[in-house]
Amino acid sequence: MVCLARVTTGIACLALAATACTSTVAGTASPAPASAGTANADVFAGLNACVVLDQLVQGEGFSPGENKSRRNECGATKPGVSTYGLALDPVQGLREFTETNDSVVRTSVNGRDALQAPIRLGGCAIVVEVGEHARAMVQVALATGPRDPQACVDAHALAEKLEPLLPKPQ
Repeated sequence: MVCLARVTTGIACLALAATACTSTVAGTASPAPASAGTANADVFAGLNACVVLDQLVQGEGFSPGENKSRRNECGATKPGVSTYGLALDPVQGLREFTETNDSVVRTSVNGRDALQAPIRLGGCAIVVEVGEHARAMVQVALATGPRDPQACVDAHALAEKLEPLLPKPQ
């Protein structure tokens, strides 16, 4: 008797599942809203820092961008003149940058919130907001010296060229 009840219940469930899968709903399909699990997805997925940096400095005499780490960051050198860097960080935002850098100055890049700070070994970094927990950072170091103010002018110009290529803040 117990076996017959299980078989009957199993058949009823199978029939219910089959009919539930065959119904059609009118309308247009749309993606499900982002959940907490997808909120931490890499906003830079599909963007390679070296490809982007090469695009930004094309025709300016820089060596091809070179990634020297496992992270999505890249550096290119113009021999005897400057070194440019680009890091696309899907985990840390502007807040984390202020916590780890002295002399941070608030700025704006094409209307986006950004920060500027000197690089410890010389040069300048501009960090552009991509989201609360995502940022793009450009770095410029000049051969003219570690404290050359032109490094920040050049870094800001590079950030302005980069900004339209970045995902919009979430």
